Amino acid sequence: MRDTAPNSWDARAESASFYGFTDLPTIAERGTVVLTHGDGPYVHDTNGKRYFDSNSGLWNMVAGFNHPKLAEAAKAQYDRFPGYHSLFGRMSDQTVMLSETLIEVSPYAHGKVFYTNSGSEANDTMVKMLWFLGASEGQPQRRKIITRWNSYHGVTAVAASMTGKPYNSVFGLPLPGFLHVGSPHYWRFGQEGETEAQFTQRLARELEATIIKEGPDTIAGFFAEPIIGAGGVIPPSEGYFQAVQAVLKKYGIPLIADEVITGFGRTGNLWGCQTYDFVPDAIIASKAMTAGYFPMGAILLGPDLADRLQDASNAIEEFPHGFTASGHPVGCAIALAAIDLVVNGGLAENVRALTPKFEAGLAQLAENPNIGEWRGKGLMAALEAVQDKATKTPFPGTLSVSERIANTCTDHGLICRPLGQSIVLCPPFICTEAHLDEMFEKLDAALKKVFAEIV
Repeated sequence: MRDTAPNSWDARAESASFYGFTDLPTIAERGTVVLTHGDGPYVHDTNGKRYFDSNSGLWNMVAGFNHPKLAEAAKAQYDRFPGYHSLFGRMSDQTVMLSETLIEVSPYAHGKVFYTNSGSEANDTMVKMLWFLGASEGQPQRRKIITRWNSYHGVTAVAASMTGKPYNSVFGLPLPGFLHVGSPHYWRFGQEGETEAQFTQRLARELEATIIKEGPDTIAGFFAEPIIGAGGVIPPSEGYFQAVQAVLKKYGIPLIADEVITGFGRTGNLWGCQTYDFVPDAIIASKAMTAGYFPMGAILLGPDLADRLQDASNAIEEFPHGFTASGHPVGCAIALAAIDLVVNGGLAENVRALTPKFEAGLAQLAENPNIGEWRGKGLMAALEAVQDKATKTPFPGTLSVSERIANTCTDHGLICRPLGQSIVLCPPFICTEAHLDEMFEKLDAALKKVFAEIV
């Protein structure tokens, strides 16, 4: 358990580190897990203990923790050209090649790419683009942004305002003009006797009513994750994106797909929008784009937005926005290697090959009387704990049930993520069937232990 020696790694971490998104009672009781290195889908701590990381770091380490191709791409680029920006009419050759590749693998026949350092910054930048576009086209009142409750779009002031999570109230967020409509979680929010298709239509009507109430000419854009990720892996209800996109097109409102988590193979297709058969006006990308080996985000602008934003920028001779490390050559070199691994190196194929076994393991765990449902797509899923399966009644929040399960998994050498009353799994794309067996065996043991203690 916790090492309280004054010079232990745990004590040093707590002395000098300010924790984000961390359950502080767990730290007080158990201390910090300080990691030293990784191999394949495993990470190792300062005590020599090995953990299977079923969260791929934070959804992003899809090629594992020591892939030679990615390390070699980084080393070669550091030797050749270790850093630059993409501003003032200058950018690296790697940046040009990555932009070409991103459009080539996107759903778009043509478009343009803008780089950031994270998904949060990409969402924040996309909002600024939409505001800029409205003002340049004579509609400065088009500033309102619509997202969904329980969605997650990042942590900058703007991206956190888009995120439909109650914890952002501690920052006095959301900012004015950020609106949230219903979550497409049919299992949790479907009404008695309501079919999934009827639920979808109800959400579409709610969206349209919100647009009409606020004024269609005040709405700048609608942002949606193909699968709500950090809200607990919530796939859309049947026909959801077709229904909401019809509403948005009716009022001329862009649909922005936040593919920070789902992009580059997580759902079995390269893009989540392909999995759910819709073409957004722009795509937000990050995480698996560099397989977690470099912090990078990108906005992929579809043809209409690309052309309109280019015209707006031409009118004032620039787009006055950018970051010091935008389009960093090392990040771009790594991204090119990572995308090649996914598209041509067998990683996307492996996701599709493992999905049936992954789903079968989840279904088996969901037979536990205290698992209300399993949900997911490809290699991303959640198991939701319930006190009563028939009524879908959650456990009292004071029990911290998902945190208990995650901590017990850690004791067993498995890293998984608690979200609300769910446990989230998103293993690396390099996994084998044996890795999945190990993951499910350890999670099953943890679930049985925790439920035996609290039920």
